[in-house]
Amino acid sequence: MAEKKGSGFQSAAGLIRYFEEEEDLGPILDPKLVLYIAIIFGVTIELLKVFWPL
Repeated sequence: MAEKKGSGFQSAAGLIRYFEEEEDLGPILDPKLVLYIAIIFGVTIELLKVFWPL
């Protein structure tokens, strides 16, 4: 039977490569900005319900 030597290192190297690639992708937004956009979006929807009823 063949023994698997060094399999722990290979799996750890894969995780390191995955996390390095994860950091470079996507825009960087401040969490407060996302919260403000959500609040503005919600208020806009509620105002549209009042001023433009269907």
